[in-house]
Amino acid sequence: MTEIDAKIDALVPAWLYLPDIAEMLDVEVTRVRQLVKEGQLIAVRRGENRALQVPAAFIDSDKVVKGLAGTLTLLRDDGFSDEEMLEWLFTPDPTLPGTPAEALSENRGTEVKRRAQALAL
Repeated sequence: MTEIDAKIDALVPAWLYLPDIAEMLDVEVTRVRQLVKEGQLIAVRRGENRALQVPAAFIDSDKVVKGLAGTLTLLRDDGFSDEEMLEWLFTPDPTLPGTPAEALSENRGTEVKRRAQALAL
């Protein structure tokens, strides 16, 4: 869990607190913390009270966005830090088009993973 850099914070359009995610997923907050610990979600400390928050784009109504966990694993294997992953996921890519996070939420995970794999080359 990282402290968020202002530049990257500005890239992410919306954030959710862990209890809000737990409610959306209909699970306990401890389960959301476990998802973060397992690397299936990225949580950062931000705001005045430095509460843990997750980009809202990672949650699709009642589930984690399909393909996110695999993409995060690929990026981690490429040596990306949490901040670098957030920057990559929320920086517009004209070849997608949009951001990798938007593409994941639009069920275009294969294309996002292909780009993440190419980063390692």
